[in-house]
Amino acid sequence: MIQTKVKTLSLDIGGSGIKGMVLDAGGKPLADRFRLPTPRPATPEAVLATVTEVANHFDDFDRVSVGFPGVVRFGVVSTGANFDGDWNHVPLAAEIEENTGKPCRAANDADIQGYGAIEGNGVEMVLTLGTGMGAAVFTNGHLVPNLELGHHPFADGKSYEEWVGDAAREALGNARWSGWVLRAIETILPIWNPTHLYLGGGNTKHLQVGLPKGVTIVPNVAGILGGIRLWEDEGH
Repeated sequence: MIQTKVKTLSLDIGGSGIKGMVLDAGGKPLADRFRLPTPRPATPEAVLATVTEVANHFDDFDRVSVGFPGVVRFGVVSTGANFDGDWNHVPLAAEIEENTGKPCRAANDADIQGYGAIEGNGVEMVLTLGTGMGAAVFTNGHLVPNLELGHHPFADGKSYEEWVGDAAREALGNARWSGWVLRAIETILPIWNPTHLYLGGGNTKHLQVGLPKGVTIVPNVAGILGGIRLWEDEGH
């Protein structure tokens, strides 16, 4: 059941920043977005402390949604490839519940970005371009979680993430990096055959190529707005 008056604190844990925003049930922001830099080293303890600091910036919310760049099963993190320390078996949702006193759901950040972008019709796919490459697939609005396509082999013995992540962009320059992003998209589309492919993440602003039909860029704020729909999909 969708609650009409509930206020959701939506958190997005990224490789460079940890962001938060409080939204009403319709996705309308109730306070300005607040961001702190991701701590270095990004250990579980340091990241959770920063998440708590972001949450404490807001004083009126009923529940929390959080996106994390790794595998998250039922609120528990299994991998944090672009972070530091041991992220295996970190109970992210439970820790945030304890620190905020509010119920919390956690999921992969690309999954939550997808919730904020999709229309809920047929097979839809999301790729996020940031520190790494996130990916999510939805069928009629329901998530197939933890795809982690970014770590799959892509070309010349390297993964998708090694070709289109931020380190590759800095090494190759925006023009060559954009070509690899386009190659990745053209490889992915005939395998997954989505009705639509959405591109999100902070590095979409650096793209210098035309996109195929049925591929569009969505605002980075989708990673925040998707936090509401995480609560509506009862599978998670």
